[in-house]
Amino acid sequence: MPYFVYMIKTLNSFKKKTYVGYTKNIEHRLKKHNENKGAKSTRGYKWEIIYKKKFYKKNEALSYEYKLKNDRIKRASILKKHNDKRI
Repeated sequence: MPYFVYMIKTLNSFKKKTYVGYTKNIEHRLKKHNENKGAKSTRGYKWEIIYKKKFYKKNEALSYEYKLKNDRIKRASILKKHNDKRI
């Protein structure tokens, strides 16, 4: 079963936030975030997925998630690409 590393961003919020996580079921996970049942830092906001990457090994997904969480330049690049697509 594949794993996904994903990045979400807030919708319609004065405070722009992003969050990186991993899951087996990306649609279900987004639903949990939007129902305030996801990670503590995501509560109180509505979210949209702006990036996802598929892995077939859990350890590879976890390793990539860790790298992406700590790479502010890569996260900013993903956010910029997403914003450029919307224009």
